[in-house]
Parts: sequence; C-alpha cells; structure tokens
Amino acid sequence: MNTTTKPNTAFWIIAVVALLWNLIGVYFWLYEYFLMTDEIRATLPPEQVEIMANAPSWSMCVYGFAVFSGLLASVLLLMRKKLALGVFMLSLIAVLILQLYWIFAMDVVEKMGPQSLIMPLIIIAAAIFEYFYSKGSARNGWLS
Repeated sequence: MNTTTKPNTAFWIIAVVALLWNLIGVYFWLYEYFLMTDEIRATLPPEQVEIMANAPSWSMCVYGFAVFSGLLASVLLLMRKKLALGVFMLSLIAVLILQLYWIFAMDVVEKMGPQSLIMPLIIIAAAIFEYFYSKGSARNGWLS
C-alpha cells in the first residue's frame, strides 16, 4: 500500500514559488519569441540583439521545453504527484543544455561581460533545486 504523509508548510510555499518561477519563465519565452516587437528590440543593447539573432533555431524549442516542463512539474508538485520528479528532471536537462550552450558556445561573457553569467547561473541553480526538492519530497512521502 502506498501511503503519503502530509507535507509541511514550507512544502506549499516552495511549491507555489516554483510555480510562479516557472510561470515567469513561460512568460519570458512567449515574450522573446512571440511578443517582442521591433521597437522593443531596438531598445536592447546591440550585443544582446546580436546574440538573440545568432541563436540556433533549436534553442527556441529547448527553451520552450524547459519552461513548459518546469511549469507542468510545478503543477504536479502542487498536486503531490511523484511524476513531478521525472518532469523536473527533464526540465533540468533542457535547462542545462540551453544555459551551458548560451554560456560556452555563444561566448556571452566575451560579448556582454561577466555579469551576463548571473541569470543563467540562477536558472541552473533553480532547476537543480526544484529537482532535488521534488526528490526529497518523494522520499519524505509527500508525493504519491
């Protein structure tokens, strides 16, 4: 028999924060690929516009997969489903592929300076945290 334990308050806070974080990711994906106008693009630093223009087409798909799978995993976590663990893992893999490509293959540090590493590293850290938190939640019996 598969029994679950009632999660603590921190679980619910972290699950809601994960949901909000991933909703923000979905918003930025939609914004970058579908909502950004030429007028808005003209206000960005030329280096950033160049990097966005030179990004490979597959990166849009990987980015979308990362944020939408993260959103789905967050919903599953709120529903207390063990499936969240596997979906967070898929999101983490997509995040690592995308962010490591961004950092190393696109030479963003050379083009935009060391501060350009801050957000990719935060995104990687958040994805790692979400995966391991869901793994711990499953181990604690909070997910079924």
